[in-house]
Amino acid sequence: MALPPVERVVGRAVLIPGDDIDTDRIIPARFLKAITFDDLAAGLFHDERFGPDGELKGHPIDLPENQGASVIVTGANFGCGSSREHAPQALKRAGFEAIIAGSFAEIFFGNATTLGMPCVAMEEDDRRDLSALLRDQPGTQVTVDVARREVRASERTYRVQIRDTAREALLTGRWDPIGELLEGMPQVRATAAALGWAQD
Repeated sequence: MALPPVERVVGRAVLIPGDDIDTDRIIPARFLKAITFDDLAAGLFHDERFGPDGELKGHPIDLPENQGASVIVTGANFGCGSSREHAPQALKRAGFEAIIAGSFAEIFFGNATTLGMPCVAMEEDDRRDLSALLRDQPGTQVTVDVARREVRASERTYRVQIRDTAREALLTGRWDPIGELLEGMPQVRATAAALGWAQD
């Protein structure tokens, strides 16, 4: 059975400027020791958000005007670096549902898609315009429309790109391959039995 389709994400946006934001910045390595992903949100951007004494340093996601944001707007090559699936997991568990960037690292993009989190690429001029809007009007509500391949904010519409395979998976609710595998287990068992393979 397919998961709920992800046709669009509507939510307040937070601007996290900068290119090449890597997975070690998103979730530092010392937070990867957790047995489950449940508490990863606490480590999200930890070293950029907190000083040595635990005081907040003014990261965009901590500013009062950005509280409750569920969409990130950022630069190019987001999610580069080591291929830790903890990075999109930390973002998802912190309440983020979509990311708008100039481009994405390949593995990060795939890991985010399997969480039902659309990652859409926007041209630089449009990102510059959207970023200026968010600086002037923090917490602006945006719509990331997967079906139409566009982002809408404050009566402005921007075209975005998303890989066809990811778009189809999100729109059909087939974005979790583990779910797909588990759904097909009856057929796997039937085939194994027909071949005479031992099953436990």
